[in-house]
Parts: sequence; structure tokens; C-alpha cells
Amino acid sequence: MSTTADAIRSADAHSAHNYHPLPVVVASAEGAWMTDVEGRRYLDMLAGYSALNFGHGNRRLIDAARDQLERVTLTSRAFHHDRFADFCTELAALCGKEMVLPMNTGAEAVETAVKTARKWGYEVKGVPDGHAKIVVAADNFHGRTTTIVSFSTDHDARDHFGPYTPGFEIVPYGDLTALSHAVTENTVAVLLEPIQGEAGVLVPPAGYLSGVRELTRERNVLFMADEIQSGLGRTGKTFACEHEGVVPDVYILGKALGGGVVPVSAVVADRDVLGVFGPGQHGSTFGGNPLACAVALEVIAMLRTGEYQQRATELGDHLHRELNLLVGGGAVTAVRGRGLWAGVDIDPSRGTGREISEKLMELGVLVKDTHGSTIRIAPPLVITKEDLDWGLDQLRSGGGGGRPPPPRGGFRG
Repeated sequence: MSTTADAIRSADAHSAHNYHPLPVVVASAEGAWMTDVEGRRYLDMLAGYSALNFGHGNRRLIDAARDQLERVTLTSRAFHHDRFADFCTELAALCGKEMVLPMNTGAEAVETAVKTARKWGYEVKGVPDGHAKIVVAADNFHGRTTTIVSFSTDHDARDHFGPYTPGFEIVPYGDLTALSHAVTENTVAVLLEPIQGEAGVLVPPAGYLSGVRELTRERNVLFMADEIQSGLGRTGKTFACEHEGVVPDVYILGKALGGGVVPVSAVVADRDVLGVFGPGQHGSTFGGNPLACAVALEVIAMLRTGEYQQRATELGDHLHRELNLLVGGGAVTAVRGRGLWAGVDIDPSRGTGREISEKLMELGVLVKDTHGSTIRIAPPLVITKEDLDWGLDQLRSGGGGGRPPPPRGGFRG
């Protein structure tokens, strides 16, 4: 496609309209920068919703993938392969757990966690078969399968996809009292995002996650943390739960685990939880494939250095200081987040989140709106301070112009 308009016109004609992307057509990318089909450069301040924590075209990840591409990419789980054991061992160690159940997408991992909790509830806790309950939070986003949208409060994700799967109870996010009242003898798990991403990067009240951990331990209920967006360095820790010193029973991982190269997800827990599965009871043709394991092993090795978590902490502190200076002085009414992750609320009188995102696109910065009046900022962890400051300059300009982008270069990971 030679032009942006041509590419978008063709896509609109031949693809289902289940997304509403900004009118930019990316042709190449490196680090924190993307280039469109007409040669315009854009600073990526979304990072694939955290799938690209390590940047576009990270050489360590590309080299790991290329090496594996030349050896073997898929066996299915009908056979063993030589990367699988290392992947499971290293990921379990990173999480401080004993076992790994690999899948592909985040939604698959959440579905796997739901099945795990129910099976554990029946076979270990002793809940009567068919009566298991899982408590979830309002405004959650865990994916878009038929089961997951059954406990969504997002009308776009849920409406007209029924009949809905039973077995879930929704309580307000951040409300320990409501959560305590919802947990019964048939509750098998509490499923939460440590920070709600799609809802606008909502950080729960201090003490909430530790309170959930204490409550679930007392009531013999699994605490399942969906760290698909919040985990693997994004908030300045390997896992967002670490900010409250919390270790859940189950980690649900995805996005950055595949380094933005291949889809990789996993459920990670101890043997007394994941040990409930037997052969034939769950699986995926591509889950734990050699290519996925090779890339994820490199991601794990990169996280072990602590370098990316430190970058997210330092640059995240700078990001939030600068964003908070904008509150009340113009278009920005509130800022939330942690690490290199922020939700920025826009004064509706100054435009919708979509309109502000389009203005920033025109200035060379790519972000994405959510819930009408909020934009999300989540640049790759490899972004330089210079590039981050340039992106913030464009936000400050409010669509009134900005200086040219800095030259290509900087931290590459």
C-alpha cells in the first residue's frame, strides 16, 4: 500500500470492524519509534498495551527468535522439545513458583486460570461440583472470550454475546469490605488486576492487595493476579503485586512475555494448584512451542538483570512528576499510574480522549484513548529520557504544535 488512505480503505473493505485504530499505518519500527508507509516517524507511547516493554526490534529478542526459526518452531505438545523444560523452569523461578502452564494469548491464560481455580476448588477445597464461584472486580478487563465477557461490566465487550457463563460475582474494585462479603464457602478464587489497565490505569487504595492476600489465605481461596499488562517490569517491579509485598497463589502472564515478537502467555502457580491437571484435560496446539519458549527465555533473562525495572522506576518517576504539573492547568484533570504507565484524564470541554489522541498523532506521538475522556501512556521501557520529554512536550502543546522529533538513537536494550 503506497499511502495511508489506500491502506486504511482496503482494510475497512476486507476486515471486520472490531477495532477503531488511529489513522496511521505503520511500516517499520525500532526501539520506541515507528515509521508509517509515507515515511513519517512517531513516538510509540503505548507499546502494544505493554506487549512491547522491551521496544520494537529488540536485538536480543530478534536474535533469539531468528536462531530458533532456523532450528524448529513447532512440535505441538504431542512431543517434547529442547526449549520447553528450560522455559518452564526459568519462568517458575522468576515467579517464585513451582509449575507453569503455557498458552498463547492473555485471554487464553485467563481462561486457563478460571479452569484451574474451578478444578482446584472441586478436587482440593471440596466445593460441590458445579457450584464454584469466582469473585472479580467491576471495570475489569481480562479478555474477550465468551466466558470472560460474562463477568465484564464493559457494555461494548459484553452486550449481545450472551447467554453468559455463570459462576462469577462482581464487586467494586478496591473495596475490601464488599470483597469479604462476596466470598462464601463455594468461592474458589478472587481474580484481580493489581492495576486496572483498560479502566484507565486505576491503582487500588494502599493496602488493598495485601488485604486481598490476607482475606483469601484466611478463607482458603486462591488469589489470582492478572499481571498481563502490569507485570514484567512495567510498574518498576517485575510484578505490580510486589509494590505491596504480595505474592498471589496464581500469576497470569502474557503480552511482554513474548517480547512483542510472538504471542506467549502462561499461568504460574505451585504444584498444589497446577498439579490438578492430567493429560488431555487442557491444552493448546501452539502453547509452549519452541519459538515462543526461545523468545520468552530471553525475556526472562533480561528481567533478571533488574535493568528494565530500574528504568521503569526512574523514568516513571519523571513521567509522573511532569504529568502532575499539568493537572488543573489546562486540558488535564487527573493523572494515575505507576512506573512507566499512566492514565491521563482529559477535561471534556477540551476534547474527548480520541480527539486528543488524534491531535497527538498529528504531532508524532501515538497514545490511545479509553472510556471516553482518558488517554493511556505506556512507552516501551527502552525509551530514552530525551524522547520521553519530547513526547511530553507534545502533550503540553495541546495540539498547538511542537518541535521536531529528536534524532534516531538512544537506549536499545
